[in-house]
Amino acid sequence: MKSLLALLGTEFPLIQAPMAGVQGAALAAAVCNAGGLGSLPGAMLTPEALRSELTALTRGTSRPWNLNFFCHTPPVPDAAREALWREMLAPFYAEAGLDIGTVPTGAGRVPFSHAVADVIESFRPPVMSFHFGLPAPDLLARVKAWGSVVLSSATTVVEARWLAAHGADAVIAQGIEAGGHRGMFLTDDLTTQMGSFTLVPQIVAGVDVPVIAAGGIADAAGVAAAMALGAAGVQVGTAYLCSAEATTSALHRAALQSAAARHTALTNVFTGRPARGIVNRVMRELGPMSPAAPAFPLATAAMAPLRAHFEAQGSGDFSPLWSGQNASGCRTLPAAEITHQLTRGFECMS
Repeated sequence: MKSLLALLGTEFPLIQAPMAGVQGAALAAAVCNAGGLGSLPGAMLTPEALRSELTALTRGTSRPWNLNFFCHTPPVPDAAREALWREMLAPFYAEAGLDIGTVPTGAGRVPFSHAVADVIESFRPPVMSFHFGLPAPDLLARVKAWGSVVLSSATTVVEARWLAAHGADAVIAQGIEAGGHRGMFLTDDLTTQMGSFTLVPQIVAGVDVPVIAAGGIADAAGVAAAMALGAAGVQVGTAYLCSAEATTSALHRAALQSAAARHTALTNVFTGRPARGIVNRVMRELGPMSPAAPAFPLATAAMAPLRAHFEAQGSGDFSPLWSGQNASGCRTLPAAEITHQLTRGFECMS
């Protein structure tokens, strides 16, 4: 089995988790230049924005980097479910003085496709990571033909084995502590989801590719603990959310650095798919898991105007305040310093 460092070509086996909506190329480049693998989330970018961010990233670092996309199957719109969802949101719209009838439906996030591959092909990403499985075989073959190393997230041993059998070069073991969207793709049963310290050793024992631990890792001690469980490396997201290079909003940063960050939950009310964030008003009143929420990513359209309205009033009550269960590492520091602090966990293993 090829080592993770050999696969990634980085100084340290540390990956900055791709975090759509709160970062761009600046954060990824800073982590790359500090010896880790910086990641750029591509799922929410237009082709023009994607090309611009990739240009900035390749100008900002000469080291390997990661480009991330979703692999979900676009859902068939369900008019009855959409109507029920809007009925549930109607009181909030009335409170805000907004007309829910003017809100268009729409996805907001598109899966990786040949059209997207056309945009990124000339950049030949050194590493590509995926959420919700892997691209179709022909699309995955195209990515591998560029020489890209392929990573994907698993939330169960079964998912990890599936990924290893279908072309992943390494598996990211996403514990339930992790912030943002769950990478689950073979089941929607939340009772199958495990904590990192339970999941990592089981996946390590179950696959013949390097395993990257993710979820709840916020400092050097967490890095060392993950490595002691057999992980070949770690992926860290929440600890970078308050970094100087992140584009995290002031509201989100304040929440991450407050006592509120001690209470997170999995919710589907923002996108239609389980994702971990700091508990706020809309999560409490509608969920946190609502059977009425349209399938991912269709729930986003009707929630977006409420988010914009209340954020303009200085409130994060309708905002997805993504965070893992351990926000203790959120500090207003340069990403390079955060990276250096995390990589001290690897020294504990030497």
